[in-house]
Amino acid sequence: MARFTAVILALALGVAMAFQPSARVQTRGSVQMSAAEDFKTAAAAAATAAVFAASAVSPAQAITADERAQLSYLQVKGTGLANRCSEVKGLDTLNVKSGAKLVDFCLEPKAFFVEETNSDKKGDTKTDFVATKLMTRQTYTLDGISGSFKEDGGKLVFTEEDGIDYAPTTVQLPGGERVPFLFTVKDLVAKGATSGGFKPGYEFGGSFKVPSYRTGLFLDPKGRGMATGYDMAVALPGLQTGEEGDAELFNENNKKFDVLTGSAEFEVQNVDANAGEIAGVFVSAQPSDTDLGGKEPKKLLLKGIFFGRVEQ
Repeated sequence: MARFTAVILALALGVAMAFQPSARVQTRGSVQMSAAEDFKTAAAAAATAAVFAASAVSPAQAITADERAQLSYLQVKGTGLANRCSEVKGLDTLNVKSGAKLVDFCLEPKAFFVEETNSDKKGDTKTDFVATKLMTRQTYTLDGISGSFKEDGGKLVFTEEDGIDYAPTTVQLPGGERVPFLFTVKDLVAKGATSGGFKPGYEFGGSFKVPSYRTGLFLDPKGRGMATGYDMAVALPGLQTGEEGDAELFNENNKKFDVLTGSAEFEVQNVDANAGEIAGVFVSAQPSDTDLGGKEPKKLLLKGIFFGRVEQ
């Protein structure tokens, strides 16, 4: 940033000096005074440009739903706000009736972990969740999700019904391996841990479906697919004999659309009863891509924030 500021300063100073009157028609004192003023002006312009540049590349800050509604498309474009869930200010209690709707439900993961099994020098294995690096650009937040509430034994049950409820995402392990997965809460059924309405500390959670990361028209590097492509890899005709070698590549040759399961737990931290808004944190566990059944999925753990608005 210091180098960028210096370049801006030099350019601004050069432009300012280029448009000054010729030194031949000014006295020496006036030239020195003009140069000093030009330098101050250029320095101020450079400082302003540096501040603007710094603000342009900084990550988007938290924003409420009301503040977001006042922004135009051009004000949001390129800022990262479209990938952010709104925040809620308040510690109220919100009673929810059966049949109410949860709209604008948003989930923004902040950290991604992948379960890995490693062996030490003694040969002992240890399974743990490893922090990863996000490779996907800012398109991984789920937003606009809606669903309905009902009561079951005095406890609220939320059922997800519609919205942008999946986002293809890829993370990278410390060793360089990349793990694609479909971040989703499709068909989520989340039940409250206690009776009563939403308030700080209220918890609810449940399971959801995880569709395949790939679709039926996807072809692997050898041209094999589920709805199109080769039945078997062209380079492996010998495996069509029915010998035991077929078993090794059976899943690779016979693609299928896997629908697995995941689970998520939510904790409400802020409630605005007047606006009907809730926000808090969530933890989600789900499988990764199976390459249409060709490999075993890895287990992922995602932690982040959520937002939603209740319509009674």
